[in-house]
Amino acid sequence: MNQKPVCLILGAGAGIGGNVGKKFAKEGYHTVLARRSDEKGLNKIVDDIKKNGGSAVGRLVNAIEDNAIEDLIVDIEKNEGPIEVVLFNLGAQFGDRTLEDTSLKVFELGWRLTSLALFRLAKVMTPIMEARGGGKILVTSATSAMRGNAGQHAHAAAIGGRRMLCQTLNAELSIKGIHICHIYIDAPIEAPDTLGRLLGEELYQKLLDEKSNGKDGMVIPEKVAETFYHIAHQHRSAWTSEVDIRPFSEQPWWNN
Repeated sequence: MNQKPVCLILGAGAGIGGNVGKKFAKEGYHTVLARRSDEKGLNKIVDDIKKNGGSAVGRLVNAIEDNAIEDLIVDIEKNEGPIEVVLFNLGAQFGDRTLEDTSLKVFELGWRLTSLALFRLAKVMTPIMEARGGGKILVTSATSAMRGNAGQHAHAAAIGGRRMLCQTLNAELSIKGIHICHIYIDAPIEAPDTLGRLLGEELYQKLLDEKSNGKDGMVIPEKVAETFYHIAHQHRSAWTSEVDIRPFSEQPWWNN
């Protein structure tokens, strides 16, 4: 078993998840990176961490399967080490869909990935953290948690529920030393396997040309990872329970 504190990333894609994993590994954590598919992409993140002197392993896990999250945590605690930090970064953005085009299956899937999966994580992880005297759970979220737009029925309902779950968990668990922070990204992210997949190669490249390449008009995963690390290491007299992140050039959701 490794001797470093463990950071578990649920939803370790090439964007925020993978870069938060790299940041924590750089700072001395053993990172466990879990995602549903794309073993090649997962291995690349793990290899990048190791090439830079960090410690990491990758796991392919389908979070909506029965006991998948629960079994993963038990296995990590047994074979990798005590989990000190969890990044819950599972997404359920299906793109813009009218009510007619939003099936019951899609609506339920969004809930399972964003709210139920977080509830399952909390059920198994927080008693372990409480017994150890504390822990940190960082929850990535989106503007849809704050405002429901047309075409976002499944996503807004699911991600809004995730925000409320973070609040109820905080109300019960912060006094027990467990720091839970809802971090919502109020802008497009430079992430080829999430936003790029949703928009398609041509539209994603157009967005990069307009807002990236030195313009800093999109959220840069490597930079936002520094914020996640800071939040995970705040003194308990100054914990952040919710924070919004956007580039300097973007208007906040309440003004847009």
